[in-house]
Amino acid sequence: MTLPEAFPAPEFFVRDSAPSLRWAVLAPGGIAVEFVRALLRFTDQRVVAVGSRSRDRAAAFAARFEIPHAFGSYEEVVERGDVDVVYIASPVSEHVRLGLLAVGAGKHVLVEKPLATTAHDARRLFAAAEDAGVFAMEAMWTRYLPQSSVIRRLLADGVLGEVESVLADHGQAVPRDPSRRLWRPELGGGALGDIGIYPIAFASEMLGAPTQILAQGMVTSTGVDAWATIALDHDGNAHAALSAGLLTRTPIVATVAGSAARVELASPFFMPTSFRLADTALFGESRLWREPTGMTGFDGLSWEATALARYVDEERVESPLHTHEETISILATIDEARRQIHDAGRVVR
Repeated sequence: MTLPEAFPAPEFFVRDSAPSLRWAVLAPGGIAVEFVRALLRFTDQRVVAVGSRSRDRAAAFAARFEIPHAFGSYEEVVERGDVDVVYIASPVSEHVRLGLLAVGAGKHVLVEKPLATTAHDARRLFAAAEDAGVFAMEAMWTRYLPQSSVIRRLLADGVLGEVESVLADHGQAVPRDPSRRLWRPELGGGALGDIGIYPIAFASEMLGAPTQILAQGMVTSTGVDAWATIALDHDGNAHAALSAGLLTRTPIVATVAGSAARVELASPFFMPTSFRLADTALFGESRLWREPTGMTGFDGLSWEATALARYVDEERVESPLHTHEETISILATIDEARRQIHDAGRVVR
C-alpha cells in the first residue's frame, strides 16, 4: 500500500469553540490539581467552588487557584446556584455516590475514570443523569486529544484497511505500600481500574465491545489485582492483547494494525504524543505524525473540559466520542477480567 501524502487535520476542541461554564471540584487531590491547572491555562472555563471533607484542604486548594468559594462538605457545593458542572476527582469508591449527589441537584458531571467500580454502578449513575436531564461523562481524556481525532479519521478513511489487531500496555511501578489507594480494595484499587482502563478503552475505541474475554494475572496480599494480561476477541476476526500492572513500569505504548497499514503510538500513548503510520512490510515505508500544539502531559486534560462545555451547549446528555453505553461496556470488560483473575487466586508474594 502507498501511504497517504498528508495526514488528516486534527479536530481541536479549541477554547473559543464552547461557552464558559462555571465548574466546581469535589475532592481536591492530585488529579484535581492537574485538571484545574490545565483548565485555567488552556480553556475559558471557570472554577467557582471546591468541596472536600476537610474545609482546610478545600481552602488551601481554593487559595492555590484563586477559586472564590471553598467548603468542608460536598453537599454545600452541589446546591449552589452558580455551579453548572461538577468535576468529581475522589477515589473511585466515591464516584457514584458523589455523582448521584451532583445530578440530583441538577448539575452536569465529569467523573474521573474509572467512572465506577462496576458496570452496574455506572448504569445507576447514567440512568439518574438521564432522568435529571443533565450531561454526564467519564473523564476519558484520551478521546479528545488531537492524535485521537487523526487516528479516527485514518480508520474512517480506510487507510489501515481492515483493523485486525490492537496491542496496548500500561504498567506503573506503584510503591508497594498497603496504605496507598491503588493497593486498597475498599477504595477501588487494583491494576485494572485506573491503570488498565487506558488499554481497555483504547481497544474499545478501535474495535468496539469484545465478544470474548480471557484474563490472567495475580492479586496482592491486600486483595487487589496486581497485574493482568488480557486477550479479547472481537467481531471480524479482530483481537486485542492488553496488559496492565502495579508492579513494574512498562513501555506504555499502543499499536493498531490493519490489513493495509498500522499506527504505532509513542509512550505514553494516552497523553498528547506522536505516532507513526507504517505500511505492512517488515522494513517498509513509514511516516511520523507529531502533536502540533506543543502541549504535553496533563495539559491534555483541558480538551475534555472544552468538549464537555461544547456538548452541554449542544444540549447533549452524553459524549458522542465516549457514550454511556461504551463506558458501561468497558467497565463490564474490567469486571469480567477482574473476576477471572480473582477466581484463579494467584497471590503475589
